[in-house]
Amino acid sequence: MSSASSSNGLALELRDLRKSFGKTEIIRGSSLAVKAGERVALIGPNGAGKSTLFNLISGRMAPTSGQILLNGEAIHGMKPYEINRRGLARSFQVSNLFPRLSVFENIRCAVLWSMGQRYSFWRFLSDLTAVNQRAEEVLDMIRLRRKRDTHVANLTYAEQRALEVGVTIAGGGNVILLDEPTAGMSKSETANFVKMIREVTEGKTLLTVEHDMGVVFGLADRIAVLVYGEVIAFDTPENVRANDRVKEAYLGSVLAESQRAEAQAAEA
Repeated sequence: MSSASSSNGLALELRDLRKSFGKTEIIRGSSLAVKAGERVALIGPNGAGKSTLFNLISGRMAPTSGQILLNGEAIHGMKPYEINRRGLARSFQVSNLFPRLSVFENIRCAVLWSMGQRYSFWRFLSDLTAVNQRAEEVLDMIRLRRKRDTHVANLTYAEQRALEVGVTIAGGGNVILLDEPTAGMSKSETANFVKMIREVTEGKTLLTVEHDMGVVFGLADRIAVLVYGEVIAFDTPENVRANDRVKEAYLGSVLAESQRAEAQAAEA
């Protein structure tokens, strides 16, 4: 079995996944099969269970029942760092960076962790050639070379989000989870960011939660629609857009709201 994908060509698979908190069932029998190298957007109304699903996949929560397979290997019940070392990396909605460290140092920390390295009093970080080289490569990938030695606290919001993506991919994982990566960005920042995501995830499997329908339809090969803890559709952007059940449950109101916002902006 390849480290990049399972023998059936799937990088990530959810089988009848369920998660309950007390008597409340948040994820209700969700199943999903993501092909290796595929870009998938996960959409759905607020409260649909998207963050819970991400927490289950990345090991921050354990499922009540069901299975999660990464590259054909069962990972449900594993700790987050164990899952990470098997090739899955995740970003978060809330910044998970070290604000007093530089851009380069943040990336290097992520590379060190992924390689199983630890800080020590008798070993200089500057001597870790492979670690430093990988960190420099990621810097170029996320287009923050000119901010290499800048402290994170002094970056713009968009630059911090780019760094978060850099930290996520630093370990070389082949399955990437991005949680609302373009939230809070301007239109031009979003366009540049989507282009960067496409480049840094080339050849990797991407699962992203996203509310901006422009980003969703411009980035995803397929779209999974989660409503009340169930995947009600998983198809190409064109087919999801035309799906009556999706329009009724979610997409129609979102597109209408987006169109109203664009019309108001044009009138202003």
